[in-house]
Amino acid sequence: MSDLKQASRRKASFGAAMKAIFWSFFGVRKRKDYESDAAQLNPIHVVIAAILGVLIFIGILITIVKLVVAK
Repeated sequence: MSDLKQASRRKASFGAAMKAIFWSFFGVRKRKDYESDAAQLNPIHVVIAAILGVLIFIGILITIVKLVVAK
């Protein structure tokens, strides 16, 4: 019954999904955070946050390469 109560609790926000994805890119997450995120994060938010994270990462890499090659 406690699992049902926990499932009915409020889902985490999109910001929480972004934070989880950000830290997972670096591979630095506490087990406690992972377990609580798995129960609360909306899968759609996680997918959107991951796509945004990848796009930002690629944009940063392209910018760094252009700065280095421009000289």
